[in-house]
Amino acid sequence: MPIRTTSLAAVTACLLLAGCSEKAAAPAPEAQAEAPKKSLARQVQFYQGQDNVQAITSATVKAVAGGGYDLEAKVTTDGGGWTRVGFLPRVYAATPPDGIYEVDVVGDKPATPGAAGPTPVEVKSGWDRYKDGRVKGVKFISKTNEVVAMVGGS
Repeated sequence: MPIRTTSLAAVTACLLLAGCSEKAAAPAPEAQAEAPKKSLARQVQFYQGQDNVQAITSATVKAVAGGGYDLEAKVTTDGGGWTRVGFLPRVYAATPPDGIYEVDVVGDKPATPGAAGPTPVEVKSGWDRYKDGRVKGVKFISKTNEVVAMVGGS
């Protein structure tokens, strides 16, 4: 009898301990941010002294009556003295599926640093590469951010 009682106590203890060692429910995995969309464009090589502007504040794309588009962006450079600030369209092998084309907003950096601190610059240019209505929007790219502007502001 004592063996039976001892073995029964041992089995009960094992079952109780097994219940205690049960793992707590794993916390629900956090929603992960969507991976950035891979660009289908190839960046054009910059000329010596050219670089992306620091940031883009706002941008617009307007269709022109004869075809083409007017691009406009308000940007900031990392100091004064930047020259020839403009748009450098990226190269595509085929039409982007979403119709949004990419342009780098670039300028010539000053040879000697100008006034320190962010300097606002307004950039305007015509773009007549695609006149067949395939452009739905333009993604403007700087060092620190990207801004997508749809044609007509929609």
